[in-house]
Amino acid sequence: MHTVLVILGGFALLALCLLAARVLVGPGTAPLRSAIRIFLPLWLIGAGINMAVGVIHAGYSVAEELPIFLLIFAVPAAFALALGWILSRTRSTP
Repeated sequence: MHTVLVILGGFALLALCLLAARVLVGPGTAPLRSAIRIFLPLWLIGAGINMAVGVIHAGYSVAEELPIFLLIFAVPAAFALALGWILSRTRSTP
C-alpha cells in the first residue's frame, strides 16, 4: 500500500509542476514540457529519499529496496515522458 501511495505522490508532484508552469509561465506546450524536465530530477530525488528511508529506518537492504525504487520512479516518470512526447508532437500555441 505504501508503494501505491508514493507513486500517487509522484503523480501529484507532476500535476503540481504542470499547474505551476501553466500559472507562472502561461499557455502553450513549451511551459508544460519544461515542467516535465523539472519534474523528472525532482521525482528522482523524491524516490531516492523514499529508498533511503526504507534502508535506514525500515531496515531493508539496498538490494531489497532497489526494485521498489525503480518501480516508484519509473511509473510517474514514464507517464511524464509519454506526456512530454505527446506535447512535443502537438503544435505549440501561445
